[in-house]
Amino acid sequence: MLLSEAKILIIDDDVDVLSAAKLLLKRHAKTVDIEKNPQKLPFLVTNGDYNLILLDMNFTRDVNSGREGFHWLDRILDINPLAKVIMITAYGDIEMAIRAIKAGAIDFVLKPWENEKLLATISVALEGGKDKVIPLPEEKSTDDGKKNNKAGVDTIVATSDSMRQVLATSERVAATDANVLILGENGTGKTQLAKHIHQHSKRADKPFVVVDLGALSETLFESELFGHVKGAFTDAKEDRAGRFEEAKGGTIFLDEIGNLTLSLQAKLLTVIQERRVTRVGSNKPIALDVRLICATNMNIEKMVAEKVFRQDLLYRINTIELDLPPLRDRPEDISALADFYLKQYSKKYNRPVNDISNALVKKMQQYNWPGNIRELQHAVERAVILSQEKTLQPDDLFLKSSAGQPATATGFDLEDMEKNMIVKAMKRFNGNITDAARELGLSRAALYRRMEKYGL
Repeated sequence: MLLSEAKILIIDDDVDVLSAAKLLLKRHAKTVDIEKNPQKLPFLVTNGDYNLILLDMNFTRDVNSGREGFHWLDRILDINPLAKVIMITAYGDIEMAIRAIKAGAIDFVLKPWENEKLLATISVALEGGKDKVIPLPEEKSTDDGKKNNKAGVDTIVATSDSMRQVLATSERVAATDANVLILGENGTGKTQLAKHIHQHSKRADKPFVVVDLGALSETLFESELFGHVKGAFTDAKEDRAGRFEEAKGGTIFLDEIGNLTLSLQAKLLTVIQERRVTRVGSNKPIALDVRLICATNMNIEKMVAEKVFRQDLLYRINTIELDLPPLRDRPEDISALADFYLKQYSKKYNRPVNDISNALVKKMQQYNWPGNIRELQHAVERAVILSQEKTLQPDDLFLKSSAGQPATATGFDLEDMEKNMIVKAMKRFNGNITDAARELGLSRAALYRRMEKYGL
C-alpha cells in the first residue's frame, strides 16, 4: 500500500508530538487520526480500520521502561494480530527495539525523529509486512453457497464437536439482543468468540467495544465506563464519553467481570437495569442502546455462593451462557490451529517453514496445554523463528514435561525457576491472572510480560 492511500493512527500522551506528527503526515497520508489517551485504543483499533498505528512506549511521566507500550501493543495485536504497529519513544535502545519487534511491532523509531527517516520507515511498513485481514482457517458456506467469513477472527477453529456446538449456539444467539456470558480458562478465545457473536448480529456494522475490567482501578471505573463532564475532577479538562456511550448501537464486551468488587458490581447493575448511564459530574442520564457480552475465567456460581459476586447481576448478564472448552478437551482442533499459526508466523518472519510433521502433531495432541490457544500460538511462533528446516519436528517445539517442568530445564537456572513458579501459580488459581500475580508479588502487567517472555 502507498502512503498516500493510508489511514494512520498516532497514540502519544504528548500533544506537541501529536501535532508535529499530524502536521508532517497529513501532507502524505490519506487520513491521520491522533489520540493522547491509550485507553481508547481498543475502540479505535476495532472500529478505525487503520493501515498503520504509531504507538508511544511510555504514557506515565518519569517512566521510561516501555512497559505501557508493550501492554498496549499486546492489546492491539489481541484485537488484530496482523496490525502494523511502529513503536515510538524518547528512551529507546537496541534491547528495547528488539523486544518491540519480537513482541509484534513492525519497526521502532526514536523521538525526536528525522522527518525523512520517519516517512521512509512508514512507507516500508505499509509496502510490506503483515496483511491487514485475517481469514478464518475454515470459511463456512451459507445455504446459497457463498462464503461467509464475517467473523474475521484468527483462533476460532471448529473441527471438534464441542467447538462446533459452541459456535452454532453463538450464531443462533447472535441474531437476538440477549445478554451473553462467556466462561472459559485464560487463552481459550473468549474475546474472539465475543467478536464472532457481534459480527454475526444485526449490530455488526456498529462499534464493538472491548473493556478489560481486570485492568481498571476502582477510581477509574466510573469515568472509563460511564464517562465524565469537564471539571468533574482535577484532570477532567473536557467532556468525555464512556465505553458504554462509545458502543452506541453496537456491542460492549466486558472481559474479566469476575474481578469487579461488590461496590463496582452494584454500579454496573444499575446501568444494566436502567439501560442508561450518567457521566461523572453530571445529573443528566443518557439512554443506552448496546448489546452486552461479558466473560470470566472464574467459577462465577461459586463466587455467588461465597457472596463475592452479586446473584442479581449474574441473572442480568447470563441470559445465555457459553462455556468455551479448554484446548486439552478438544485435541481435534490442535492440528488446525497449529497449521494456521504456522502460516501466519512463517509469513510474518519470512521463514521457509511450511509444514508440521505427524510426529509433532501427535506430541502436541498428547500435551495438556495449560495456557490453551495462547500457549499454542506462542509455541508455534518460537518454533517457526528457531527452526532450521522447512517442516517442524518434535524437537522444534519447547513444551513442559508431564511433571509440569520445562523439558529443557536443568539445574538451578533462575529463569527456569521463575517460569516454573508462574506455571504453578497459574495452575493453583485456575489461570486467573489477578490472583496469580498477587500470589507472586507482581503487578498484572509484570506477570503478563513474564508470561510473554516464557511463552505461557
